[in-house]
Amino acid sequence: MEHTLAPAQLPQLHLPRNPGMPLDLDWVARVQANTSAIERRAASLPARRSVKKAYQAAWLLKAATCIDLTTLSGDDTAGRVRRLCAKARQPVRADILGQLGMGPITTGAVCVYHDMIGTAVDALQGSGIPVAAVSTGFPAGLSPFALRVAEIEESAKAGAREIDIVISRRHVLTQNWQALYDEMRAFRAACGDAHVKAILATGELGSLRNVARASVICMMAGADFIKTSTGKESVNATLPVSLVMIRAIRDYFDATGHHIGYKPAGGISKAKDAITYLALIKEELGPRWLQPDLFRFGASSLLNDIERQLEHHVTGAYSASYRHPMG
Repeated sequence: MEHTLAPAQLPQLHLPRNPGMPLDLDWVARVQANTSAIERRAASLPARRSVKKAYQAAWLLKAATCIDLTTLSGDDTAGRVRRLCAKARQPVRADILGQLGMGPITTGAVCVYHDMIGTAVDALQGSGIPVAAVSTGFPAGLSPFALRVAEIEESAKAGAREIDIVISRRHVLTQNWQALYDEMRAFRAACGDAHVKAILATGELGSLRNVARASVICMMAGADFIKTSTGKESVNATLPVSLVMIRAIRDYFDATGHHIGYKPAGGISKAKDAITYLALIKEELGPRWLQPDLFRFGASSLLNDIERQLEHHVTGAYSASYRHPMG
């Protein structure tokens, strides 16, 4: 792997939205997943990806700019969300950035429940950082359909520029592809100008083939991003699932010319794991997908470790983890 990666954060880029396309069941039927080959490829990644010193720092800075800094707890407060937004504005300490020769950077977004959208929008005013809201009865997605659509509409009205929706897993498990397509299409329409991320809850879909087919159908229905997980399942983002989903993105791009973003979420808390995911994206999709308009980590604690590793790079010592509170 080429070990260079410019650390500078580019301004938010604006690609054309994915308009979707009619449901193509022939395409869906052709989608397969060779599980053993996928698992072999995924297993090879951490073992052979090693970046050191300045290269590692550049990758870690890149990872920081691609984080959806997230708080999705029942005990969220306005104060916690404001602190999170302050961290999103300055995810890495200014003295560390200065020693790396870097100017200010921000995270890709802040992700909250609907009730905290207003607080987050106010706290991020003037920063250019979008607010993402989880919606559609997150995390189970089992509330009445009309309420799920209304929730999307209310979150968009409240100022969320991105909506993370959850699909109905039963449509995938019963192979009801028309129902999945129609649901996703309705969610996309309800978002209006807000970008929509489709959460597949891959740990509950039963097989990698189901993950691949659900990915394709959500893109056909107009998803701007596809996302692995809510972070609440027993199994969240994994490298095999990621490989399946980003290859589906590549196939969709080859067929339609539309760029679809990717968001692994849940279980990614170590800086070294973030680098592995970035390397996978670079190898499978190319450097264009390493910008925050096409790649995000759904994470709450990942940034802590990234900042600790960067501090070690510039000082030669690790700070105590308690010096990087996120709550």
